Amino acid sequence: MEQFKGFPARMKFTPLPNLFFSQLLPQIDDIAELKVTLHIFWSLYGKRGYPRFTTYRELLGNTSLMSSFREGEKPPDEILGDTLEMAVKRGTILHLVLDRDGAPEDVYFLNTESDRQIVAKIRNGELVLAGLKAGGQAYPDIETEPPPDIFTLYEQNIGMLTPMVAEELREAEKLYPQGWIRDAIKEAVNQNIRKKSYILAILERWSTEGKRDGTHRRDFKKADPDKYIKGRYGHMVQR
Repeated sequence: MEQFKGFPARMKFTPLPNLFFSQLLPQIDDIAELKVTLHIFWSLYGKRGYPRFTTYRELLGNTSLMSSFREGEKPPDEILGDTLEMAVKRGTILHLVLDRDGAPEDVYFLNTESDRQIVAKIRNGELVLAGLKAGGQAYPDIETEPPPDIFTLYEQNIGMLTPMVAEELREAEKLYPQGWIRDAIKEAVNQNIRKKSYILAILERWSTEGKRDGTHRRDFKKADPDKYIKGRYGHMVQR
């Protein structure tokens, strides 16, 4: 076995929910299921667009994952199928069988509140995934492609997404609409103050004084960037 050479100074992180460690991890006693579960988190976090999901074929094509099953008693593809079924029964992921050009496609979502709503919409025909159909029926194409999620947007425009930053963004999601957070990140970029504390200051200002959609984008060249650093997070922002 080749020894791992260690982590580099600069690298990307994949956030994991705290519940993964406190509730889910203690239940998983199969190493293959654990590998698949972690790869699903990694795969979904790296995706863009809406909604985010993975498929059996995508996981089957993951060289790193599949090579880890080569020493198993079963063929790697059977191990993958078995572990996905285990994860579905455990409640970690949600499973749909959709139609792609006449062939079945196994699609997987995380078992979150928002993804449960998405799965329900797909099942009743309110939402169609690109190139996929539910129950062999063609529904009106109402798929959308909104801006990247706030974690991707932060990493692309502000800086490295550490676990601590990811947790603070999740806390912000509980307080503010996602659209506000995306707009606050854009405003920070427009003002060239690429700091998490500045983004939080913007959100606090909007929550106390109100936010008129579009105003901050339309008038950002004329706006005073210091107006956002006069609240609770002002002392944390250094220009």
